[in-house]
Amino acid sequence: MKTTYSVTEAQADFPGLVRRSADAIATIERHGVVQAYVIGRERMEAIAETLELLANPEFGRTLAQYRSGRLRMKSLASAHV
Repeated sequence: MKTTYSVTEAQADFPGLVRRSADAIATIERHGVVQAYVIGRERMEAIAETLELLANPEFGRTLAQYRSGRLRMKSLASAHV
């Protein structure tokens, strides 16, 4: 599937571009230089959630503990409800 479009191509089929961007990021270029991206809602929500986690100092400390081997994760499947 094509993922890079010129501004002219993007303007000509914007509804189709939005529909296709649900599964992939579409790159918009002008004269071969990236000018914009069209990102599907689910992908953008995942990016925003990741940024929120990375900005949280407590999450950063927990992640550092996990990476150093001082913290073990438990499977949610094994948790009692």
